[in-house]
Amino acid sequence: MSLFNNLLNLHLGNKPREDFFTEIVAYFLSLNNDILLDWLKHHSILGDDKYSSIKISTQQEHQALAIHTEDSRLDIVVELSTGLSTDVIFIESKIGSTEGWRQLEKYAEILSNLPNVRHRILIYITRDYDPKEEIKTPAFNLEPKVSFYQLRWHQFYASLQQHATDILAQEILIFMRNNKMSQNNQFSSVDLLTMVNFNKTLNLMESTLNEEVQQKFKLAFGGVIKGAASRTQWKWDERYIIYTHFSPSTWDLWCGLGYFGLNPSNLTDYPYLGILLHVSPKFGQRPKIIESMQTIINDKPNIWTPVNLKVLPAWSGIFYRKSLQEFLSEKDQLSAIKLFFQESIKELKTVQEQYFDFPWKGVSIEADKEEEPDILSSSIAEV
Repeated sequence: MSLFNNLLNLHLGNKPREDFFTEIVAYFLSLNNDILLDWLKHHSILGDDKYSSIKISTQQEHQALAIHTEDSRLDIVVELSTGLSTDVIFIESKIGSTEGWRQLEKYAEILSNLPNVRHRILIYITRDYDPKEEIKTPAFNLEPKVSFYQLRWHQFYASLQQHATDILAQEILIFMRNNKMSQNNQFSSVDLLTMVNFNKTLNLMESTLNEEVQQKFKLAFGGVIKGAASRTQWKWDERYIIYTHFSPSTWDLWCGLGYFGLNPSNLTDYPYLGILLHVSPKFGQRPKIIESMQTIINDKPNIWTPVNLKVLPAWSGIFYRKSLQEFLSEKDQLSAIKLFFQESIKELKTVQEQYFDFPWKGVSIEADKEEEPDILSSSIAEV
């Protein structure tokens, strides 16, 4: 279970993932200046100067220069003093987003205009590949000069692993793995196997969620969303499912059938198969639905698994599932999985009729596109 993912999941609406992670990392580095210096020296950003004080601040506001149209807010600012001179580092962090219009250029100009600074350094660190080859060093040919460095979060992850005995460092590493910030630039043997077998694996999953299973799902719950939307779910939340909504606001109440936890942090873990009923933290009928879900768990503890039922605010649900490992000994694995999916549909339909005083009405369209739900897959994968 990830502490930081759980804390982030307490936010309603859009999750401020980048700002959240910025605060975590800045706080950790403020407590561990030696790790900060080792990381910067490893990338030849700093030399062997002896600093008498290090100050780290976040979300620092800077008034717009005359050539700017708006104020700027820096993710992380590091001020390092030797007692005789001061070096300043601006760190702009990205996890899923990309650089805003002229963002790095503006930050470099602000750095260049700071008074009484010896070395001015701008670091752009990203999760995803986002090359900035057009930015020269010194950055943008400013005077006083600004040195520009581009890093990836997987590099920081590798450095932090050397300090994994620290409890806070362990939690940061878990958060980074869950948010795909630990992936490096090299194909591993596992990546190559995945690449050459991707279509085969996809075809196998599609065949277990074939028209026969989809028809039973639709008859039971009134609708099914499939096709490209299922592949989008794979990208967004590491699951390959067919699904439907039971509320006017789409994702407030929904159920999904298929494969969950397709990218576990531990390669020895297996994905789960089954059906999930999920309710959002903002749904008006949530208390009544949670009460019914809890009754199901109490009555059928060996059949249904709770998902954050006692956590608020959070996405909550019940899960009827089995590990894929349980099907590997079957002579005909695909048939066994299809039978289990049909059993899952029947079981959810049974508890719907017995425990829920709520008018379930699934969507009737077979959509190819879906808006991304505000759901953290970790809330399911880590149960």
